[in-house]
Amino acid sequence: MSLHLGDVAPDFTAETQLGKITFHDWKGDSWAILFSHPADFTPVCTTEMGRFAELEDEFTKRGVKLIGLSVDTVEEHHKWIPEIEQFKGGVKVNYPIIADADKKVSLLYDMIHPAQGDSSSVRSVFVIDGAHKIRLMMIYPKSTGRNFDELIRVVDALQKADADACATGADWRPGDKIIVPPTVPTEQAKEQFADVDVIYPYLRFASGRK
Repeated sequence: MSLHLGDVAPDFTAETQLGKITFHDWKGDSWAILFSHPADFTPVCTTEMGRFAELEDEFTKRGVKLIGLSVDTVEEHHKWIPEIEQFKGGVKVNYPIIADADKKVSLLYDMIHPAQGDSSSVRSVFVIDGAHKIRLMMIYPKSTGRNFDELIRVVDALQKADADACATGADWRPGDKIIVPPTVPTEQAKEQFADVDVIYPYLRFASGRK
């Protein structure tokens, strides 16, 4: 299945180590990050699952729920989680991890890339907003762990763009100037945004909405 930005994220029902969930019901009107990893009891995955656990509070502050996935079973998840928690010094894995042994969800979200060597899932990331719309997709190879600073940064940027009807430039972080959309005429921009700085007619920075 080919998914695109702006599509409604497909709904599904699946088992997790925390019980059965139906994705849209579990997510509600929160944002969510759905992320896959190749297999339990593997090194890169252990570092990633632990890092998600460490940062869960940061995502929660932004109204974002976390949900992982691998093609392993609930029983394997239960056995692996204590090792993740031990590796991270006791940080608890509180988010659900989908047990996708039948690969139903992996195929629904196109997480299996045969050229990567086997039929396990690659490191896919889907950022999904409160209306269930897919706002960002990233795919990492199995050998490379994700950049978690970027995951937080991009959630901040997406939510800022929604809140201020703006865009964000390269490497934008909270507190940086935003970009006035090209569709807004400059005179109108000066009425709607504070401290508008016109570089070119199409490139205007501002400190935010008035």
